[in-house]
Amino acid sequence: MLNLSVLLESTARTLPDRAALVCGGETTTYAELDASSGKVAQAMRERGVRRGDRVALICPNLPAFPVIYFGLLKAGAVVVPLNPLLKQRELSFIFGDCGAVAVFAWEGNDQLPVLENARAAAAEVDSVRRVLGIGELDELLAPYSGEAETEQTGAEDTAVIIYTSGTTGLPKGAALTHVSLLLNARTKEQLVPKADHDVVLVALPLYHVFGQTSVMNGNIYGGGTLVLLPRFDPDTALDLLLEHRVSLFSGVPSMFQAFLQVDPEGTRLREAGKTLRVVTSGGAPLPVPLFERFAELSGVEVRQGYGLSETSPTVTFSPWDEPIRPASVGKPVWGVDIEIFDRNDKPLPAGSVGEIVIRGHCVMQGYFNRPEATAEAIRDGWFHTGDLGRFDEDGYLYVVDRVKDLILRGGYNVYPAEVEQVLLAHPSVAFCAVVGEPHERLGQEVVAYVVPRTGHEIDPAGLAAWARERLAEYKYPRRIEVRDALPMTATGKILKRSLG
Repeated sequence: MLNLSVLLESTARTLPDRAALVCGGETTTYAELDASSGKVAQAMRERGVRRGDRVALICPNLPAFPVIYFGLLKAGAVVVPLNPLLKQRELSFIFGDCGAVAVFAWEGNDQLPVLENARAAAAEVDSVRRVLGIGELDELLAPYSGEAETEQTGAEDTAVIIYTSGTTGLPKGAALTHVSLLLNARTKEQLVPKADHDVVLVALPLYHVFGQTSVMNGNIYGGGTLVLLPRFDPDTALDLLLEHRVSLFSGVPSMFQAFLQVDPEGTRLREAGKTLRVVTSGGAPLPVPLFERFAELSGVEVRQGYGLSETSPTVTFSPWDEPIRPASVGKPVWGVDIEIFDRNDKPLPAGSVGEIVIRGHCVMQGYFNRPEATAEAIRDGWFHTGDLGRFDEDGYLYVVDRVKDLILRGGYNVYPAEVEQVLLAHPSVAFCAVVGEPHERLGQEVVAYVVPRTGHEIDPAGLAAWARERLAEYKYPRRIEVRDALPMTATGKILKRSLG
């Protein structure tokens, strides 16, 4: 028997008085966090939530998130964390898809009426019996002691359902087990040097698997103090790095670029680098020019990892005892096998580009109530990621691009990520996205959307000429459009389907 909440319970026993959470001037100790989560478990049981029931949690990075998250786990429920930006229609689909019996929702504000949207969505779904506002949490928990016995769930029971972003269609729920999430959370102790006490800035959203497993769960297991940032803002994040002398930060590439936008001379980054011992990036390959500029200003090299919602998430990481290879996402972590397959699901040798496939303790049970989608994604024990990659001779993995993002121009393969790397090396480019757009003669044409750095202007023709000098004739973008911003998901990924 195993329950993921053991991560919190163990640390609360050994470090009860240590600060677990810091948010807006308020501090929560590990003993307090454990007791509050126990009260949630008691409240849920009294309201009829049973082992295996799905409960949605819609909340930004606030102390209520881990309190409710671990409380639901202790009650034996399956946590379904959701993005507060989802609208009523989207919530209604997910509530119905997972058969949620209850919902915890943050109240939001006039511009983002989260609780109102959740209640309206729940009214359309028969399975939802109650919707609880997070503002009511103190009142809800007041009658309980917090001394709740943790449900003895099985290691292979579903603990969390992570809904994919839906960038390629309707979202699917990746069912992740207690043991998969536990082992993934514990990878930190294998991958980076141990510290007696890390202070961690939690800027990644906790409803996403990267922030939830690699940042929240991994550092609660390690006894870290989590400084919660409800919504990422680079100026605020830099201030918190300095104020709390943060030692560990994980982000996505767009966050690192945002730091450079608001601190182009590196005044605050250089000071923050004095206490940062570990900085990691995931979610998308980190462009080499961005790696180099961040390291130059902060004095800290960013280590990359790779993973997906369906893999709990971490499957590779840059080895601590070897020099960083900036373009690589590292080597497979313990217990995980990775291969590069061709279109016939046959392994390819080092240096060859093909689809990245994964097997091991980290892989999801499947997509919740989607047997056909599961069978398509997991074949002969291998999870097919839809990402293109290659291994070098030393076993380092390089993510080349998404299979579905590949551009076929006049019979030639163009990998957008390669073109983006070149454009991002230009001193005036802050963000960019390269897509293939229909072309009558060539099939597809290479098109780039770019955002200038603060204080810079971009001449599209000049940038195209600059790229042409550095790329093969068939690769450089024939059309470049300058934008003030690019559409992004809440986790910092560019929504390419919204461009054009």
